[in-house]
Order: sequence, then structure tokens, then C-alpha cells
Amino acid sequence: MKQISILGCGWLGLPLAKKLIEKGNSINGSTTSENKLSILQDVGINPFLVTLESESVSENISDFLADSEILIIDIPPKLRAVDPNVEKKAFLEKIKNLIPFIEKSTIKKVLFVSSTSVFGDDNSKITEETIPNPDTESGKQLVLAEKLLQENQNFETTILRFGGLIGEDRHPAKFLAGKENLENPDAPINLIHQNDCIRIIEEIIDQSKWNEVFNAVAPFHPTREAYYSQKAIIMNLPEPKFSSEKSNIKKVVSSEKIENVLGYKFILENY
Repeated sequence: MKQISILGCGWLGLPLAKKLIEKGNSINGSTTSENKLSILQDVGINPFLVTLESESVSENISDFLADSEILIIDIPPKLRAVDPNVEKKAFLEKIKNLIPFIEKSTIKKVLFVSSTSVFGDDNSKITEETIPNPDTESGKQLVLAEKLLQENQNFETTILRFGGLIGEDRHPAKFLAGKENLENPDAPINLIHQNDCIRIIEEIIDQSKWNEVFNAVAPFHPTREAYYSQKAIIMNLPEPKFSSEKSNIKKVVSSEKIENVLGYKFILENY
């Protein structure tokens, strides 16, 4: 049994916690919503109300980290403030504020959930050897946060970069349904299902794959137009209409390292 703290029990963190508990682990889970504390407790999570700000961290952060060996950081940058200058370094500052508490705790392993957005709109095959080149503010801050954690000698950090997240209750086909003149019709998709996300994290923990970087995207890359048009039909949604202009984006994120190092097999039926 392992004692694990999950910072951010949201769309991914909550079902992840449930799976880890099923395997006999003890989980400390955080939420920023007081109303959600009972939900966490009802599924066997030790609940903590934790807020991570660019200026400060909740006083109970030490209790949240107490006695845990592993910390999973699963909080999105959320850089969509009215004044972009206000949030210019907000996410990075939050991670900076968190690190001293990790250093003082029993945490020895950190798994940081990042995103393949750190590569921007590259036109090549992306591997873990590809140098990040983000073109969004959130991508830029994720790269800096990754580096900050990786360079700390007080704990071992594995970076896990997920592609576009999908699940039973979350699919971009619903958002694109019926829309017209959508860009990049022949750009390949780079998606990953919630179930694969959870199973990959389980494998990293079970196999003790620390001080690693993994890009996690299903090895399934049809064009945006073909994929979302087919999904709209399957989901009984209005088909999206794409621009006739060809795409400049040809980015394909490779899953070879995940498959080779972890021996992982994606559940392609989910896509």
C-alpha cells in the first residue's frame, strides 16, 4: 500500500483516486470547493480544502502532504483572466509557492500532469526528445513549471504530457457539432481517453518510472475532418463543416515511448 496525495481531484483526479483506492492505496485528495469535500470522503478519499494561489498556499497544505511518498499534481493553468498581464506568471508562481512545502514533507516522488500543448503547432513527429516550443501562455508556463520541478534535487519528478482529453462525458465533437468553416481539416488528431490517462498513471507508479518524461497520446491520428464528421454521425449530432483550405499543421505526437518503456497498450475502442 502506498500513501499518495493528489492535488486536484477534478475530472481526472477523482476517478484516478478511486482506482488507486481500489488497488489498496491510501489517498489524500484536494479540492478548492467546500461542497466537494463530502464527495471525496464518500469514495474513501481523505479530503482537504486546498487553494494554490500565486501569492500563497492554504495553511493545511502540510497536512495534505503529510506521510505521503507520492504527489500527483493535476491542476490546469487556467490562464484566461480579463487582464492577461495579471495572470502572466500566475501558474508558475503557484508551483513555486508549492515547492517549499514539498521539500519539507515526506514526498519523494512527484508526477506532474502537463500537456502536449508545450509543443505548439509543430509540423513534425513529436517525441520526448523534441524541444518544447509553446505558442500559448499556458503552454509556456507549463514548460517552466516542468523545468522547475525536474531541477529540484529533493524529489524525483516524472512529467506526463497528455494530448486532448476525451471521455464519456467530455468530447470535442459535442463542441464542434454544427459549426462551420472550421480550420485545419486535414490536421491529425492527438487525443487520449480518460481511461488511458488513469491506467498510464497507475503503470508509472507500479513500475516506479521516475525522472522520466512521457508524451501520452493514443496511436490513432485520422484527420480532424474525417474523425469529427464520423463522431458526429455516431453521436447523432449535426456534422461540423470544415474550411476547404488545406492545413499547415501536421503535428503527430508519438506514443512509442509509453508503449515501449511501460509496455502499455491503449484501449483504441474508446476512440
